[in-house]
This record gives sequence, C-alpha cells and structure tokens, in this order.
Amino acid sequence: MRIVAVGTLQRFWARHPDAEQPLKAWYDEARHAAWTAPKEVKARYASASFVGRNRVVFNIKGNDYRLVVAVAWRFQAVYIKFVGTHAEYDRIDAATVEKS
Repeated sequence: MRIVAVGTLQRFWARHPDAEQPLKAWYDEARHAAWTAPKEVKARYASASFVGRNRVVFNIKGNDYRLVVAVAWRFQAVYIKFVGTHAEYDRIDAATVEKS
C-alpha cells in the first residue's frame, strides 16, 4: 500500500516518543500489504474498526493511541487522517476527521 501523509505520524511521535516504534511497525506492515478489501485488514488486525467512508481505526501501542486512515482499495493507497491519544480520539468523528 502507498501511505499518504506519513509526516503526520512523524510529527505525532516527535511529541509522543513512546508511539514511535509502534507507529513505525504499523507503517512498515501497511506499506508491504496489498489490501483489496476490509476482510484482509481484519485478518491481520483483529481489533481494527471500520467506521464508514472506507475509514479504518487502528489501536496503537496497546490502545494508548488511535490511528484513523482512509483506504482507497482500488488504488492501493492509505491516507492518514488522524493520529492521537485515546482521549483525543474520543473528541473526534472518525468517519469525517481530516489530518490532525
């Protein structure tokens, strides 16, 4: 998959260093994936949530952080829409949020 807006992840882990390795691990796995349907994401990430509009929510670092992405299945692209703490996630609408 092609990951768009990686800088959003980098800026986040600059503020939350304990998130760096878990986010890098997610990025590396997603970059090498070839997802064509939600069931393929769910097979790898059982705790992933699908919230509409091709949005997927991933739990990062034992659910300390949340990552919201939009997946363009046909184009093999993943767009980073939000990364934040669990508390920050609770204040957004994952189906409509744009880059934070």
